[in-house]
Amino acid sequence: MILSSWAVDATRPVLATAIHAGHELRPEIADLMHLEPELRRREEDPHTDEIATVVGSTVVVHRSRFEVDLNRDPSSAVYVEPEDAWDLDLWARPLEDPVVARSLELHDRFYGQLAETLDELVARHGGFVLYDVHSFNHRRNGPNAAPADPTTHPTVNLGTGSLPPKWKPVAQTFLDTMNSMTLGGAVIDARENAKFRGRYMAQFIHENYGEVGCALAIEFKKTFMDEWTGHIHPDLFDDIKHALAATVEPTWKEHQSCL
Repeated sequence: MILSSWAVDATRPVLATAIHAGHELRPEIADLMHLEPELRRREEDPHTDEIATVVGSTVVVHRSRFEVDLNRDPSSAVYVEPEDAWDLDLWARPLEDPVVARSLELHDRFYGQLAETLDELVARHGGFVLYDVHSFNHRRNGPNAAPADPTTHPTVNLGTGSLPPKWKPVAQTFLDTMNSMTLGGAVIDARENAKFRGRYMAQFIHENYGEVGCALAIEFKKTFMDEWTGHIHPDLFDDIKHALAATVEPTWKEHQSCL
């Protein structure tokens, strides 16, 4: 059982990650997991791996965030108590320290390999843009209940909480391009930090590569799928992928002008 797949094309300066796409659990975690697979899957980011592929260079994580959350710092990357994960009843019995340690080894391994990849992109291109691709629920009250208020839940949320000021034009170019695209015939509503500000992935990049590397934490509202069944709405899914693909060239061009 592998942690992640690295389909990285080093000739491309824009890289996309889907670190919450995974659903797999190593056997010792699966034996301890109390949460039903359907509920666990609803809190993961299904299909973000396929969305990320339109960028042309991708890293996809196959392990569930409920084993190790790569978008949290090591001190909080393993959900131990219900309050760590939306107050969900996670474990059949408490996690022992050696189990937690083995999960955190995956965190260390992933970020070590990511650093090697980013070092190569810097050497080849002088910098990079990383798309940290996620999705979020908007029908938490049930499959037949009204969706969340769109005034506080945009179609696309761009998290820039740790973004260095020099990369603000890059974020704005991404937003402008995304807001020129359509989803199901309606103009996409993409906003900055409306619901999420980005977490450890973006922070790691900006702390270690902030002078040359820009990370954009991209959250797609699950309008492209039924978040309760996992069923994709094909036309809407294609629109999302088309919109993300359209941002790559102008975003990289803006990055170059900011160096």
